[in-house]
Amino acid sequence: MNVYTPTKLAGLLLGPIGFLLIIGLMPEAELAYAPRVVLAVTVWTAVWWITEAVPIPAASLLPIILMPTLGGLDMETTAKAYGDPIVFMYMGGFIIAIAIEKWNLHKRMALHILKRIGAESHRIVLGVMLSTAFLSMWISNAATALMMLPVALAIIKEVQEKEILKGGSLQKFSKSILLAVAYAASIGGLATLVGSVPNAVFAAMSRQMLNREIMFFEWFLFGFPVSVLFLIILYFYLTKVQFKVSRFSGKKPGFIDHDLKALGAMTKEEKSVFAVFLATAFLWMFKFLLPFQLSDTSIAILGAVLLFLIPSARGERILEWKDMQTLPWGLLLLFGGGLSLASGFSATNLTAWISGKLKLLDGHPYLFVLIVLTAAILFMTEIMSNTAVANMVIPMTVGLGAALQVEPYGLMAAAALASSCAFMLPISTPPNAAVFSANVLSMKDMIKAGFWLNIAGVLIIVISVYVWLPVVLQ
Repeated sequence: MNVYTPTKLAGLLLGPIGFLLIIGLMPEAELAYAPRVVLAVTVWTAVWWITEAVPIPAASLLPIILMPTLGGLDMETTAKAYGDPIVFMYMGGFIIAIAIEKWNLHKRMALHILKRIGAESHRIVLGVMLSTAFLSMWISNAATALMMLPVALAIIKEVQEKEILKGGSLQKFSKSILLAVAYAASIGGLATLVGSVPNAVFAAMSRQMLNREIMFFEWFLFGFPVSVLFLIILYFYLTKVQFKVSRFSGKKPGFIDHDLKALGAMTKEEKSVFAVFLATAFLWMFKFLLPFQLSDTSIAILGAVLLFLIPSARGERILEWKDMQTLPWGLLLLFGGGLSLASGFSATNLTAWISGKLKLLDGHPYLFVLIVLTAAILFMTEIMSNTAVANMVIPMTVGLGAALQVEPYGLMAAAALASSCAFMLPISTPPNAAVFSANVLSMKDMIKAGFWLNIAGVLIIVISVYVWLPVVLQ
């Protein structure tokens, strides 16, 4: 098998070519040497991220090789970004998520939410949506979708076998419930800093480039209402507009009670993981009540370490180190690479140079720029990694804010939210790919449903950032 497709081969060559052109041909009078190195490394890294010429985590290591070697940024500053507190907060969140998956707590949570919502067709779609969104607040959207997909397929199978719905009605119900999983997995992650990597990229770059700490609770106050509003629109859109789901007639699906019975009573391990999960979430929300200072990162790592201490009934601990093989180390490297580039932007004053180049936007109202930026990123992330988009665009929004003479937080937050909202293509996000693999949805179904949801996303993000974010961050 040829590992280099035409796209990857082109990216493999274009990355270093772009790097050399910027280093060699851009005059000193235009941009000093150090920021020129950072810009060149950013271009090379971005091209390899976009084309996946090499694995994305490997491309994320380019800054640590090139910037210190060429004198763009010293090694200590470059390397420090890979150990940023936000990286460790995410690591702690991932470890807690691994424990939830290992002991099957996610399935119990989802089934209990479904049981309480009810067994009518619209309610089941809503229940699946809420279960997925809740899990996605704390667990990666990919893991959430993979957890919820079997639940959604079990519902479809039972509805089909018991002939509760038939023909076109069954098709509409099946498509709506699968898209509910895909889309709610992305939307739920908007609510918390650990729910979606771009949110954490925003927080990390705010602290690194603007010296403004974004607390977990602050983002939740902003992100949770955005997520809830988006979910309400998604529910009505899928069940009343796009697919017009029919109500069940006669028998109702009974798989929920059956699956809960099969799970049995809550095990000691599930209780332990649930207790750690609740304690971590509580401390993230209400740490201001503590008589001492505790950072969001310390809370996440504390929860993670506890899971390696608590014994299970099997004669081992809740988590063993072998369980860490599933931890997405590559994502943490991607995170570090983006933050390393952001360090270069700040340390070499590259942000000011970008700000100067964006003066052409001076005459345009902030709201207009916000709409254009959000729409551009939202459609860009349909074909690119959301983390790569966030890492590339968010540092530039700091310069854009300076050019417009406005606080950059709104532009940064809009970029972060838009990076997570890709609904049109199977390749856009892992949740989209997961539900598309069930062979129920066509490409046309996803593009048609996703396009209008993208438009709704632009409106929701712009209104939320323009109206609500200043209230939260004042």
